[in-house]
Amino acid sequence: MFDVGIVGGGMVGAATAVGLAQQGLDVVIFEAKLPEAYSPEQPPDMRVSAININAYSLLNSLGAWQDVQSMRFCPFKKMLVWESDKGATQFDCNEINQQQLGFIIENRLIQLALLNRIHSLPNITLVSGATIKEIQNGVPNIINTADNSSYQCTILIGADGANSQVRSSLNIGQQGWQYEQHAMGINIKLADAKQQEITWQKFKPSGPLAFLPLYDGFASLVWYDSADKIAELKRLNLSNLKTQIMANFPKKLGDFEILQSASFPLTRMHANQYCKGNSVLIGDAAHTINPLAGQGVNLGFRDVSALLECLSNWDKQATSVLPLLKQYENKRKSSNLLMMSTMDAIYAAFSNDNLPLKLLRNLGLSLADNAGPIKKQVMKVALGLT
Repeated sequence: MFDVGIVGGGMVGAATAVGLAQQGLDVVIFEAKLPEAYSPEQPPDMRVSAININAYSLLNSLGAWQDVQSMRFCPFKKMLVWESDKGATQFDCNEINQQQLGFIIENRLIQLALLNRIHSLPNITLVSGATIKEIQNGVPNIINTADNSSYQCTILIGADGANSQVRSSLNIGQQGWQYEQHAMGINIKLADAKQQEITWQKFKPSGPLAFLPLYDGFASLVWYDSADKIAELKRLNLSNLKTQIMANFPKKLGDFEILQSASFPLTRMHANQYCKGNSVLIGDAAHTINPLAGQGVNLGFRDVSALLECLSNWDKQATSVLPLLKQYENKRKSSNLLMMSTMDAIYAAFSNDNLPLKLLRNLGLSLADNAGPIKKQVMKVALGLT
């Protein structure tokens, strides 16, 4: 009998397991497919995240940051957002007395660092490679795997992504939609290998174009556009894709070599509730967001911090954990909804070519760049400092 069972050993689930184990709880965590081991010769992965300062602090408190540092990552100190040359906003870490705004890291490396911590903690049992056949919600929660093993836990945590098996087992509904836009991620090697410390995003009516610096002159581009346009780009060979990138991305990108690319749809999903009985949802199992400002995994890590705080008060003699889980839901659901709605408002404001609105947008970006205390507060919210 475990105190906690966690379905999903990705970044958010693994972080939750480590945090709860550090609080002295006995944890079992299920992950169907473990990530490939790290080797410095490997090219950069397609899936990367812009980790903000709050997420960095969490990873550091879990003892995982040292392992991330031993692999590879890229700190970024500035962020530039613009639509035209006359309207731009630049955020600089010096404005809020920070050493950096965040770090761009391959998701796999964060997961590996957390898995290393899981292996080092005796009160975590990792069940890998097993398919979960059935989840029985109750007191206790029971997880049955396809190899006829059975696990019991008091608290069940769903950290198993947007198509959450835990959420389905709880019959928790969700609201959301798929956006008209899709996105293509493109990993490149810059001709100028000088390490960049700025991430930028140029808005266009068809969708933004983003640049994320990686390590050693590698970088990741993100091209947001209509589903048809992204499908068209997918069909191009690397030479023709490069021609399209150079014709559409800002000239500041410079010359580069394409390594690989992948595309994905953009979806929004929000669970109608985060907890039920002694079970709770975190990360993408509870919410998915437009990736416009890279807040997805940062929101997931804020879920982790809030859940760890609430469960630090758990009296194991109590028959129901629901009051504590409700505290977590109250802390996170409205905050996540606000961030989701904010990203949607930005998406809607920039996704058209209406001239008066375009002029207003550029005026707004210019004003934002000189907004002083308001600009600093926006930065602190985005970085998870408030």
